[in-house]
Amino acid sequence: MNRRYNPAFAVGVGVVAGLRPATAPAVIAWAAKRRWIRLGNWPLATIISARASRRITEFAISELISDKLPFTPSRLNAGPLASRIVSGAICGAVVSGVVKRPLAEGAALGGLGAIAGAVAGYHARKSLSRGMPNFAVAVLEDTLAIGGGVILAALISAAD
Repeated sequence: MNRRYNPAFAVGVGVVAGLRPATAPAVIAWAAKRRWIRLGNWPLATIISARASRRITEFAISELISDKLPFTPSRLNAGPLASRIVSGAICGAVVSGVVKRPLAEGAALGGLGAIAGAVAGYHARKSLSRGMPNFAVAVLEDTLAIGGGVILAALISAAD
């Protein structure tokens, strides 16, 4: 099977995880369920499998809702940032596994992408919230994370 590899796939899924940590695995599971991508049978892929897509999607939806609540902590606090890095690393490893590249490479790139996405998302949201309602900015960020994830899944599928 001839698979082209682009490290931007792992970084991109990490950026999505940096914006919304549950959205990245939900998009991968959704793409696997629709057979856009084939995750294979290796152990890490079972975390984000087509079989688990419903639970992951429910978790992602609850995250989208909770992000709008006033008591939600900053994504740059240690706990939220760590969850974004872990999500980005797992999803980056999964993406690398799909295109038959080393998992450690994908995990590192996904984790770095998550840090970049979290920092960029924080500053963009802070800047845009000065002129727009915070809720509108959060919905815009949701749209970017979901849309970016779907586009990324389609690109990964095309590279397959």
